[in-house]
Amino acid sequence: MRITQWDLKTIIKYWLLTAIIICGLCFIYYAVIQQEMRSNANDPQIQMAEDGATQLASGQQVQTVVPAQKVDIATSLAPYIIIFDDSGKPIASSAQLDGQIPTIPSGVFDYVRQHGEDRISWQPRPGVRSAIVVTQFKGPNSGFVVAGRSLREVEIREDDALHITLIFTVGMLLVTFVATAMLFGKPMNPSSQER
Repeated sequence: MRITQWDLKTIIKYWLLTAIIICGLCFIYYAVIQQEMRSNANDPQIQMAEDGATQLASGQQVQTVVPAQKVDIATSLAPYIIIFDDSGKPIASSAQLDGQIPTIPSGVFDYVRQHGEDRISWQPRPGVRSAIVVTQFKGPNSGFVVAGRSLREVEIREDDALHITLIFTVGMLLVTFVATAMLFGKPMNPSSQER
């Protein structure tokens, strides 16, 4: 079966709408999956930050809230806690980066002062990314609890989901193009083939 130029234009016209719908649905699918993975990356930091803030607000010592074991956030997947005073100065931490307590931008503390909590992706230096939850506490002393965990495995899963979505999208585009060609393609009549 040969397809005329007019048929090809018709095929593309009908297929284009299908292609747009497929690309849109695949984009929505990936966006939902990616957001779900990223939201789940905040567990167990939400609980750690909120429990830590509650304990500190009730007067417990910082040493009882911050784990003794140090976590190198550049290499470890373990969750960690950092306590900051009300001015944003670190006072205790189970997290270390290049041998020091990492700090977060002061704008995060300003946001938490107004909203009570913030959940963000934090990159203290290239190649080091964490999902952190920042909560404010008030009591005998005031300050902030930061609970974090590496995003490394989550980002690997997001990349895998993107690759699968792209492969599926391309496959569906090809299948629908062939199906559209079969529906709207017309063989040339014998007289036009002889000319």
